[in-house]
Amino acid sequence: MFRRRASEAKHEATVPDGGQGPGPARSRGPSRSGLPGSSGSSGAGEPGRAAAEPWGPPPAGLDVSAPHPARVWNYWLGGRDFFAADKAAGEEIGREFPHLAEMARAERAFLVRAVRFLAGPAKIRQYLDIGAGLPAGGNTHEIAQRIAPDSKIVYADNDPAVLLHAKALLGNPMLASTPGGAVCYTEADLRDVAAVLAGAGSALSLSRPVALILLGVLGHVDDYGAARSIASQLMDALPAGSYLVAADGMAANQGIVGAQRRYDESARPRYGASAPASYVLRRTDELTSFFDGLELTEPGVVPCPQWRPDGRGPEGASPDAAVAVCGVARKP
Repeated sequence: MFRRRASEAKHEATVPDGGQGPGPARSRGPSRSGLPGSSGSSGAGEPGRAAAEPWGPPPAGLDVSAPHPARVWNYWLGGRDFFAADKAAGEEIGREFPHLAEMARAERAFLVRAVRFLAGPAKIRQYLDIGAGLPAGGNTHEIAQRIAPDSKIVYADNDPAVLLHAKALLGNPMLASTPGGAVCYTEADLRDVAAVLAGAGSALSLSRPVALILLGVLGHVDDYGAARSIASQLMDALPAGSYLVAADGMAANQGIVGAQRRYDESARPRYGASAPASYVLRRTDELTSFFDGLELTEPGVVPCPQWRPDGRGPEGASPDAAVAVCGVARKP
């Protein structure tokens, strides 16, 4: 469930958010964890330094003898919810498919900036983050509640391993919600819009504005029309003043498209039953269409490093070489 939560209070964030820090499976039906990222040239973890060592024992009932895509993503982003098999897989995949790390880090840095905007100037106090994945620092609720402690966040995911991690993490008072806010998760698949909304309604008031966060998940819906329909149905269920925050991988060139295809083909042998669904890289105009009918905030739909950059993104992030496109839009 959690894409970004820091696994311990003293762990420094992967991408600073102005006082704290951003992690994968975001309803993981599909999940951001399904689209792993690697560490570019510097290896795993936080840009410019190695990932932390694993923190604590695994949750009861969790098999950590084989890698899991959510924990591999967590390793790449400098989190601590990974184990030896995940670290080994992360290093191997990172060497083979470096574009995945660029995508993961670019989306993470964008998330931090977007939630700062939503919790600050936009005054949003409710968030539905679908397919959030495991912790790494800078979760949606960390960022939002640091600015507005009364913020309420629902994470939706359907990966059993992610949900086990999430349950253990929410039981830790150092990682839980602020007293005035709320943080919970719901088990639901992105493709089951009714289930996602029902879970969200357990903690959020869907009659008041909600920020819907879809980072790296719509690409797991291979049919373009179905992906657009899911985004539209979710936004249709939210009131005026709500926001859509979305980012996905871009078909920047044939080399990246080919690499993504090879990674998808290798996922089942690597991960077995926990392998993520294949991921579709789309054209910028296709990604832009997810915001149809909404009022885009400046600067519109752009490569992630170009969305209100603050100079604190991952090292080596190049706006011209971006492999993920993002946007934030308000429902009129």
